[in-house]
Amino acid sequence: MFTATDAATIPRQRRAYCFGLATVLIWSTVATAFKIALARMDHVQLLLVADAVSVATLLVILTAQGKLGLLRKMTRRDVARNALLGALNPFLYYLVLFKAYALLPAQVAQPLNYTWAIALSLLSAPLLGQKLTGRDLAAICVSYAGVVLLSTQGDLTGFGLGSPLGVGLALLSTVIWALYWIGNTKNTTDPVVALFVNFAAALPLILCTALATSGPPAVNAAGLTAACYVGVFEMGVSFVLWLFAMRLTESTARIGNLIFLSPFLSLVLIHFILGEDIHATTYAGLALILAGNMTQKRQG
Repeated sequence: MFTATDAATIPRQRRAYCFGLATVLIWSTVATAFKIALARMDHVQLLLVADAVSVATLLVILTAQGKLGLLRKMTRRDVARNALLGALNPFLYYLVLFKAYALLPAQVAQPLNYTWAIALSLLSAPLLGQKLTGRDLAAICVSYAGVVLLSTQGDLTGFGLGSPLGVGLALLSTVIWALYWIGNTKNTTDPVVALFVNFAAALPLILCTALATSGPPAVNAAGLTAACYVGVFEMGVSFVLWLFAMRLTESTARIGNLIFLSPFLSLVLIHFILGEDIHATTYAGLALILAGNMTQKRQG
């Protein structure tokens, strides 16, 4: 029988799906935005613009949520912890990731980024004392078989669609991302406040790196628009939307499964907007990576 309780839960779950799908759609566009920006500026300049815009975006979000007072309540230890985490993300993580995108086709770099969950499980064993099970090991083998297929495009004698350095940097970015999340396991700061401190603390590091290397980006409408898009959506809005989805949902598994739509939607945009011909081995490699993720997710 359909009860009043059921009626009350339907709108909540629908809102969770709306927030979750909105986040997935944003994630599907960012690989394309990365490449558009990187065609007009280098990876350090992209990070400088995106991080500055992200700090402003997160400040607006905190104001809208009435959380600015939480910044004043942070202890010195909380500020120091979150500032240190900012050196991992966004500074090191996006510095490495954007360089990988500069060296690789988007259809290779984007799926490789989805191995972060496998990197997280590998690092959780020594750093958090968690044990790797047989299912974990199987998931790791399947995912990294996808990495080999993607990076070589089926030709095991070389790198079919990109440089070995690009592939190495893409995989290194997943390690940095996993370390960032492991570092957050005992972080009691409000997540949006913590993210703001991360990005604000990283800004001076990024600015010094830009001034020491490539300087400020050239004035280019398309490049700056793409970089601002990355700052607003990839580094700001998507995080908050995903938080809303996870808080509203009746089942985190249902919302979590939406993540697997993103890479395939991204490949569609990469093909039609960037003009890359998507190879069959790209789909096969991505399928193996996601199969490994899903295997591990079922255990979790």
